[in-house]
Amino acid sequence: MLGAEDARQLAFAHQSGRVFITHDADFLRLDARGYVHAGIVFVPRRMSIGAVVAGLMLIHEMLAAQDMSGHVEYL
Repeated sequence: MLGAEDARQLAFAHQSGRVFITHDADFLRLDARGYVHAGIVFVPRRMSIGAVVAGLMLIHEMLAAQDMSGHVEYL
């Protein structure tokens, strides 16, 4: 999917039942426009990898797949 347009990447993740993890605000705009997705986790660019992993683990522990569907979480 490298180089694919954002909407196509988000659709692929949705069809695969995968939450999309990104630091690209374009995906937040797609969500705001009503694009269907399995979930988006927005990660600030300056966040350490350790903090990202810890945040993702917390989301995984606290939210089920159906809770993430169409939902955006911010780390």
